[in-house]
Amino acid sequence: MSTARTPAGTFTTRMMVVLLGIVAGSVVLCLAAVLVLTVERVYDQSEQEALGIGRTLAADPVLVSAVARESGAQHLDAGTLVKGSVQQRGEAVRQGTGALFVVVTNDQGIRMSHPNPGSLGQPVSTAPDALGGRESVSRDAGTLGESVRAKVPVRQGERVVGEVSVGVPVATVTGQLQQAVVSILIIAALAMALAAGAAALLVRWLRRTTLGLEPEEMAQLVRDQEAVLYGVEDGVIGIGPDGRISIRNKAARVLLELPRRTEAADVVGRPYTEVDFDPALTDAITRQRSGGAPEESVVRLDTSHRTIRAQVQSVHRDGVDLGQVVMLRDLTALEDLRSRLSAMQAITDALRAQRHEFANRLHTFSGLLGNGEHEHARQYVAEIMASGPVRDPVENVTAVEEPFLRAFIGAKGVQAHERGVALRVGPETALQGQLIDTQDVTAILGNLIDNAVAAVIGSEPSADGGRWVDVDLLSEGSTLHLAVADSGAGVAPGLDIFASGVSTRTGPESGVHGHGVGLSLSRRLARTMGGDVWLADPGGTEDGLGAVFAARLPGVLTPVDTAPELTEETA
Repeated sequence: MSTARTPAGTFTTRMMVVLLGIVAGSVVLCLAAVLVLTVERVYDQSEQEALGIGRTLAADPVLVSAVARESGAQHLDAGTLVKGSVQQRGEAVRQGTGALFVVVTNDQGIRMSHPNPGSLGQPVSTAPDALGGRESVSRDAGTLGESVRAKVPVRQGERVVGEVSVGVPVATVTGQLQQAVVSILIIAALAMALAAGAAALLVRWLRRTTLGLEPEEMAQLVRDQEAVLYGVEDGVIGIGPDGRISIRNKAARVLLELPRRTEAADVVGRPYTEVDFDPALTDAITRQRSGGAPEESVVRLDTSHRTIRAQVQSVHRDGVDLGQVVMLRDLTALEDLRSRLSAMQAITDALRAQRHEFANRLHTFSGLLGNGEHEHARQYVAEIMASGPVRDPVENVTAVEEPFLRAFIGAKGVQAHERGVALRVGPETALQGQLIDTQDVTAILGNLIDNAVAAVIGSEPSADGGRWVDVDLLSEGSTLHLAVADSGAGVAPGLDIFASGVSTRTGPESGVHGHGVGLSLSRRLARTMGGDVWLADPGGTEDGLGAVFAARLPGVLTPVDTAPELTEETA
């Protein structure tokens, strides 16, 4: 998993550049559009202004009469025109409106009014469009410079007798455009400043929301999370601050037998209170969300196939509640291994004790021979042969012909004897064949014997004053039947003794069957192989007899008719 970090500020810088670039591009586009519209609007206003001046002047009766009198004339005297009413009227309008020029012509295009008196009586320099009876506007350069000009026909009745040409200087238009551009640039600058501030706030919010992580780091974090969640054997369930399940890995689904992600009943996205969790797990989550003590966060769960240890842990970062994490660990394999190890340890301890005692006898025999006391040595050997196996405190253990089970029961007998309990093999025992699955059988039988011994030690002695545990074994083909009885106080009525974690043990030797795991594990192992473990008799009656547990374990023995025979070659 990569641990490289993106240089600090890279994401912020990129976000700022991108956002400002977007805003700048938008402002430029808007500015261009506004400028185009403004130019069109200003020119349109200038054209309308020129048309308005021309129409007003063309409708003046005095001017119409004066122009009509010169209709058809090809040559007009400039001196006369300078003092004429048309020139005076045109100049008065030009000066009053600020127009660049006001030119009036007759129907032959001869100027009757012009800002330059020297041009009076001369033909116009531009096309006399209005003489055709049509108004026109244009942007053109004439003798007085570039202007926005309008031409309006002068009519007397229905007859066109001349035209009025009015020009608005481009400088006026340019001034209006400059004012508009300045306003637009100020607005654009304010927009950029606001955009920069908004971008900074957005980036700050993003960094706070992402806990200061860069996008590359978040992507790597997701990959690392997937690797961790789906690479561990423990189950993991994440619960958000709103109480909804945000994540769960495959191990959690398997351990708690949850629906798959593709199923409609998937738990991800649902409140944990609506999920079919074990009530103990739901209560533990609720306590942790309410600020419960850490010791209240660990619970044992019992499913149909497993014993699970669940721990609920609240998660905080920078003072912010991020929710809870539920860690699930399968204890089934651990308890199974512990039971098998206990069985092997019992045999090892018994063999070690027997080896020690057997070594002492050999030393005694060797000493007698070394001293030449051959007769005493023979007598000593005869006594050993008459006394049977070395320190075998299990009554009737010889009824168990299977060597491994016999050694195991003998080892358990030694442990029980050291604790003041007599382990006995029942007279009804009839076991034939050889054991195939030694580990599971010894784990189940060992748990039943240990629980029975603990129950006897924690109870009052029986009516005859004895403390005992009876084991009966019966073979039926490849199936092994077990029964373990004791002289304890029995099982309390209504107690589900096989439920995981069920135990009323308050001390190291209380008179209760089970530590909360052993019996549940034994039943689970038996059911895995197609058998079962059950409480045949809860005991606790007036006759002083304790509980009786029974088990049926199919397929763990080699039937007698198929068991290999011992010959001189195989012996």
